[in-house]
Amino acid sequence: MNIVPRRFFLDDLFNDFDEGSIKPVNMKCDIYEKEGNYCIEMDLPGYDKKDIDIDFDNKYLTITASKEEDVNDEGKNYIRRERNFGSYKRQFYLGDINEDEIKAEFNNGILKVVVPKKEIIDTKKKIEID
Repeated sequence: MNIVPRRFFLDDLFNDFDEGSIKPVNMKCDIYEKEGNYCIEMDLPGYDKKDIDIDFDNKYLTITASKEEDVNDEGKNYIRRERNFGSYKRQFYLGDINEDEIKAEFNNGILKVVVPKKEIIDTKKKIEID
């Protein structure tokens, strides 16, 4: 009796070298501060501008990207399928910002969002004790 599962050549050919490694997370991004702004750059390869929604509500910036599965798969027998479809969401707490001045652009699969920070006015006051 053979209790070891059989593996086929194509299984090994298309497997990742280190199967135990964590797969990359969708919607990878960099966030940095520059010239009084928060800047978010997010990789969204394969998406169109119409697939992306950006909302700001209650100090949270939410970026949602949705892509439908290709339904034109007749006659295809996938050996490996890695391109993503479905809906993904990232949410960022931004605090006090100038929400009316948020700007976004999408070029070559990279979403760039610039969020102007509110100017912090020092309202500290010394209270004298009577």
